[in-house]
Amino acid sequence: MGTVAEVLAAFSWLDGVAVASLLMAWIGIRWLIEHSPDHRPSMGRVMRQYRHDWMKQFVTRQPRIFDASVLSSLRQGTTFFASACMIAIGSGIALLGNAERLGNVAEDLIDAQAPQIVWEIKILFVLLFVTAGFLAFVWSHRLFGYNAIVMASVPNDPNDPDAYPRAEKAAEININAARSYNRGLRAVYFAMAALAWLLGPLALLIATVITFVVLWRREFASNSRKTLMTPDP
Repeated sequence: MGTVAEVLAAFSWLDGVAVASLLMAWIGIRWLIEHSPDHRPSMGRVMRQYRHDWMKQFVTRQPRIFDASVLSSLRQGTTFFASACMIAIGSGIALLGNAERLGNVAEDLIDAQAPQIVWEIKILFVLLFVTAGFLAFVWSHRLFGYNAIVMASVPNDPNDPDAYPRAEKAAEININAARSYNRGLRAVYFAMAALAWLLGPLALLIATVITFVVLWRREFASNSRKTLMTPDP
């Protein structure tokens, strides 16, 4: 295994810069998306209002089968990604026991040699993001379950004093669930970017920039956002 100093010596200063850049990009894009300014809201913030409007319409919609179908679809999405993350975590752990073979493949691609501990650390770095995504998806799934219960408690009578306050609570829980879901998706994006570290720090830097730009565009400059931002006639 070697001492900490020996392990650190196996990495270059560019490795440190690349890893720090990826972590800063992960944290930075989350802050930009969740704290976007009012004059340029992110897709996540735009959808907040639509979720509030959904729960207002839910109060008077009869029957409520459509709402149950939409919520079920949202929960299936979280289940799918949580399961995928579990498989990826298991595969990553199995790969740790065979890091030498992975190192041989990577060395063939980049024509460089490194101790086995280097490949193990790089795998663990990917697993960091996959695990974060798994935890976010699991919490999102549970929140959507809470959301279903709160929605079921909303009175059918719009004149009931509890109807719209309960619907507002359901909207907020739905928003929190969606926020965790989006955090999980971003963790998966950055886990894929972290795989580029197997090809070296420069590849990791390039993958970080590409991932950040892709996420920024989808949240702030996509055609879908433009459609949602168009005022209703």
